Amino acid sequence: MENELQLAPNAPVALEPAIRFAIDHESPWSRDPASGNWGVHQDDPPPWNRLLGPVSPRGPCSGVVLRAGVQLAAWGEPGREDLTFSVAKTYLALIAGVAHDRGLLPDLDEPVAARVHNIGFEGEHNSAVTWMQLLQQTSEWEGECFGVPEQVDRYRVVSFDPTPTHGRKGEARPLRQPGTYWEYNDVRINQLSLALLHLFGRPLPEVFAEAIAGPCGASDDWRWVGYDNAWVELGERLVQSVPGGTHWGGGMSIDSFDQALIGQMLLAGGMVAGKQVLSRQWVERMCTPCLLAPFYGLLVWLNTGRRVFPGVPESSWFAIGAGSSITWIDPQRDAVVVVRWIDAAAANAVLARIGSALDG
Repeated sequence: MENELQLAPNAPVALEPAIRFAIDHESPWSRDPASGNWGVHQDDPPPWNRLLGPVSPRGPCSGVVLRAGVQLAAWGEPGREDLTFSVAKTYLALIAGVAHDRGLLPDLDEPVAARVHNIGFEGEHNSAVTWMQLLQQTSEWEGECFGVPEQVDRYRVVSFDPTPTHGRKGEARPLRQPGTYWEYNDVRINQLSLALLHLFGRPLPEVFAEAIAGPCGASDDWRWVGYDNAWVELGERLVQSVPGGTHWGGGMSIDSFDQALIGQMLLAGGMVAGKQVLSRQWVERMCTPCLLAPFYGLLVWLNTGRRVFPGVPESSWFAIGAGSSITWIDPQRDAVVVVRWIDAAAANAVLARIGSALDG
């Protein structure tokens, strides 16, 4: 039942009003993707202000709270597989971690072109782009990925980036040398996904199921799909490259319970039930601040200086998607909080209330 709240017997009393506050501050986005008030593609310059892949209606404000790996609360429709938007970027970082741990990606500072060929990392500028730069959003990679030019995301404004923007979104901002400028950009992340696809030689959803979702105890009901034209030949197979979000449709649909399990694995340093899913070294690297953008790690948001969410500890880190979808990892409280479809303007207040309730 929508907005039903389930509290564990040992849940702090103050957790209920904190969650009611979240429910009362549901996202202003329509629940209908065809309504005209849904998604981020509408802010793009034509002809890129349209969907290129499948989407689905959204559910109500939902979420899960874990402390010490134990579920204290769930609300809304936590079992509903809903689009996560840019939370999928963090999941690409997990896949990159699998590649690193398996020896497929031993040196993040190595140019992508050294291992992956003929997919857009040629030429003087792009051949210098490294895996680290793609994972930190500093690559300045130039080109098109499945027909979408990365220029569409130049001069992009995102809520947690304190850098002022001096141009209009989609204008031809002069490119810098790879590794010298931070800018949030979905096309470049889709190019990273394509590179990882070729590095593994198999569809990334298969890798995610085998190496991340399964070992974390997640269900097999999630879906990660690409744009309608994002099919590539891989050996004798025709496979779909998946995006790091739902900017132009597609992306990851997953339920709140599964997101919480993945967050718990990260909180535990990559470990689940005594087994290492990702190396602790990789998890620590994910939440190491980028020198150019100390609020960002490897496709995760950091709370350095409490700049992203002032109401929660500085040690917190997050997977964040438009809409808003947030996975909050709080080492100080040994907690993982998943909040789906809340008003971005109320996100700090929602998390702060939940955190205070856990302290009580």
